Amino acid sequence: MSRPRKDLRILAGVVVAAFAAACLQPAQAESGVLAPASAVQAREAKGVKTAVFAGGCFWGMEAVFSHVKGVTSVVSGFEGGSRADAHYEIVSTGTTGHAEAVQITYDPAVVRYDQLLQVFFSVASDPTQLNRQYPDTGPQYRNAIVPQNSEQVRVTTAYLAQIKKSGLWKRPIVTAVEPNRGFFPAEGYHQDFALKNPDHGYIRMWDAPKVTALKRGFPGLWKPDFTRG
Repeated sequence: MSRPRKDLRILAGVVVAAFAAACLQPAQAESGVLAPASAVQAREAKGVKTAVFAGGCFWGMEAVFSHVKGVTSVVSGFEGGSRADAHYEIVSTGTTGHAEAVQITYDPAVVRYDQLLQVFFSVASDPTQLNRQYPDTGPQYRNAIVPQNSEQVRVTTAYLAQIKKSGLWKRPIVTAVEPNRGFFPAEGYHQDFALKNPDHGYIRMWDAPKVTALKRGFPGLWKPDFTRG
């Protein structure tokens, strides 16, 4: 069963939380899994870089990475489909090829790409869930990494191999590495959603615990301020 639409005009946040709690209980990402540091560190040139990750509802992904030092922007949006269909109501049908994703702008002098991957697998999403993340179901909620350059391909490939051997997860890791087909920002009301709606039922139930897990598991990368997209 999929969760209710995120549109605030349809359901109040408390109803969303009650529905989600009835369907599924919080799993790994909510309590946090400390993935190992990457054995292969990213070697990135100076200057701002971009990473794109898909891992379920983009509200939670945005909330996590907006609290990482060195991140200067996080934008919620869509990857994997065409620009023409990159609209929330259409993507939510699960027929467009898109995944909800975030585009992260970061300074590699402060936080490396491999460290962003570690955060992604530790607290931002559960890499063992195929075409879903907790109460959200469908291919638009798949777990995927979209490398933006050859260095990110190198680091991603090595890190996936490393964590698959780690034995930290009881189920197989299904995170896909997808080609860069373009990233398309979501509608304005999705941007900075957790910052603007901290008491929304979905945020409190599923996303606030991820932010708490980030603070607890990565004190060296944690920053208290929310980086606006």
